[in-house]
Amino acid sequence: MALPMDSLTLMTKDAGPGDMGSSLGCSMPGFAPLAMPAQSFKRFSRRDRRALIAPRPARPAILTRLFVFGGAFALTAYGANQMFKVVSVGTITPLEWAMVVLFVITFSWVTLSLTAAIAGFVWLLAHRGRRAPPPPLRERTAVVMPIYNEAPSRVFGAMQAIFEDVESTGQAQAFDFFLLSDTTHANVWIAEERAFVAMRARLPHARLYYRRRRKNLSRKAGNIADFVTHWGGHYPHMVILDADSLMTGDAIVGLAAAMEADPDAGIIQSLPLIINRNTLFARLQQFAARVAGPVVGAGLNAWVGRDGNYWGHNAIIRTRAFADHCGLPDLPGKPPFGGHILSHDFVEAGLIRRAGYTVYMLPDLAGSYEASPPSLIDLATRDRRWCQGNLQHAWIIGAGGFTLVTRQHLAHGIMGYLVSPLWMAQLLVGIVLVLQSHYIRPEYFTADFSLFPAWPRFDYERALQLFELTIAILLAPKFLGLGIALLDGKTRGGSGGALALVASTIVEIVISAALAPIMMLIQSGSVAQIVSGRDTGWNPQRRDDGSIPFRAIARRHRTHMLLGLITLFAAGLISPSLIVWMSPTIAGLILSIPLSWASGQLWLGLALRRIGLLRTPEETTPPPVVERANALAAELARTGHDHDDALLTIWADPALRAVHESFLPEAPRHRRGEVDVDQAVAAAKLNDAQTIEDASAWLRPRERLAVLGDRALIDAGASAERGGAPERGVSAVNSTLPVR
Repeated sequence: MALPMDSLTLMTKDAGPGDMGSSLGCSMPGFAPLAMPAQSFKRFSRRDRRALIAPRPARPAILTRLFVFGGAFALTAYGANQMFKVVSVGTITPLEWAMVVLFVITFSWVTLSLTAAIAGFVWLLAHRGRRAPPPPLRERTAVVMPIYNEAPSRVFGAMQAIFEDVESTGQAQAFDFFLLSDTTHANVWIAEERAFVAMRARLPHARLYYRRRRKNLSRKAGNIADFVTHWGGHYPHMVILDADSLMTGDAIVGLAAAMEADPDAGIIQSLPLIINRNTLFARLQQFAARVAGPVVGAGLNAWVGRDGNYWGHNAIIRTRAFADHCGLPDLPGKPPFGGHILSHDFVEAGLIRRAGYTVYMLPDLAGSYEASPPSLIDLATRDRRWCQGNLQHAWIIGAGGFTLVTRQHLAHGIMGYLVSPLWMAQLLVGIVLVLQSHYIRPEYFTADFSLFPAWPRFDYERALQLFELTIAILLAPKFLGLGIALLDGKTRGGSGGALALVASTIVEIVISAALAPIMMLIQSGSVAQIVSGRDTGWNPQRRDDGSIPFRAIARRHRTHMLLGLITLFAAGLISPSLIVWMSPTIAGLILSIPLSWASGQLWLGLALRRIGLLRTPEETTPPPVVERANALAAELARTGHDHDDALLTIWADPALRAVHESFLPEAPRHRRGEVDVDQAVAAAKLNDAQTIEDASAWLRPRERLAVLGDRALIDAGASAERGGAPERGVSAVNSTLPVR
């Protein structure tokens, strides 16, 4: 039986990981700290690398690497030779040499994607059987979800659905579940606490925990590190989720069983699929990930073998190995290249691999899901932070002790963003060369003696053939994924049948081609901003469907539209055939504003769904954990308090105030002479306020956090509430209805 809210107390330090204590206020288990020293990127001795306990044969991965990289090299060599022949009809000018170099770099990028996709296609054909059920688990695993200013109804609904699905496997006793908050919005903070208490009331037998950090140092990586250094000693393994993650019980148990069975595994990564997406842009991503994603993921898994990568979520990690070897130092200098490492997951994979543990993927493990940005602009916002994080890796790629494959992962991530400005540069050089050949009178006979003139000519027929080859290579992974989807009855039926799958693939290709030049310019702009020294910061992502105001969209894309009009005018001066050749790029840029607006429209995505396009098996027949999470999120949004004013609620409700204060850690001690400015200003405003509503209105966001983090200021506000207005009689905590 739950104790009254006013009797809540914190758990004592010596409680164990499975001991929930006797009250709903117990927010975390007792401390079990692990040291997590910062690693050096300069020095590493191979003698410090552990020997593998159970080595696996490396031949399959080596042979696949020979095919992937050897095939990409052969295709790139062929393309380079063809491009050289295109420009070598006459004397090659410096601008033509620039075109050749840019083409070789960008062409090598697409050929590597093709050969990896072929490897993935073959791997999937050879591994179409069902996975064996996992054995009973022997060790305890923490399931950890870091959250940062997220909608509490959604994340707590997802965590409850995950717990219930794990419980259905019969192995829930092997898992503890943690919500680790870095929230900096006062209303969300209190809503999280209310949602946690309500969830504990609904699931009194579950080992569920919640913690909010006072300061979100080092962002998500710091959040995980804080958990490891305080409580990691309780758990041999931890499953890391994102705030938009969802995993079935079978998937989580499967990861834990794989980790227990492999003493050399440091990180085991699942392959998440995108779910619950409804806007046009999000449905495009969802369909592409479902059809082409398995081929790409399987191809990556086939050639990296046990030298894999980590994507930061939906993966299991060996906790002590992570603590011993994955402490991240700050990079020297200021952001954007210095400071905290934004794309920490790639680096953590490299560090744990350097220490002698393996990192690999289970691409055939079903039941791993995530969400995606609802619009093009939302993707660009997230992409800007990823771009900065990946470009930071330029200072890390040469770190001592990293394996060659780790360096390739880092290089691949860097090139993922540099390829956009390289594509743009290649396009601009091509336009300049065409302009030069049409409008600049060449000096055929120079002052230098030459028996023959320098005729500036191109092999246009060969250039067209090379262009067609490039397009075919770009599209091949999508059609390989389509082939696998057509062969799989569940995927084919869940997507509406073979005809619907083919039609949806064509729709996805056409719309993605129109959006590609916009993303090329956006990523090129991001690279330019970062190189010029502009830091991106770390803003919370928009997870839910919804549109951005049209005025903001027009402001964001007006430069892209102008560049499209200029390109159309320049191409029209040269040749109508050039307009046809560049039509996908020109059309995408000119229509960037309406395309970006359409990308975030819910009704467009749902309209395509109604006519049977861009459907996936997970939305045709949703997995039970997805249906449960969606139902819980909807009910909690109706009955919960996601948008209540935190201070007014706390000051008006003694029961909720007691719960909140039970979650607060001891206040940090300040040195003599030091003053917390936000705390001091908040106290002054509370002292001057005539009413509690005035106090709430006057306090700025940081001051509101200072009040909520200080028991004395909370009590001062509560005293003012009692003196200035009658107590509101309904308990905020007790009014949170149980979800059945």
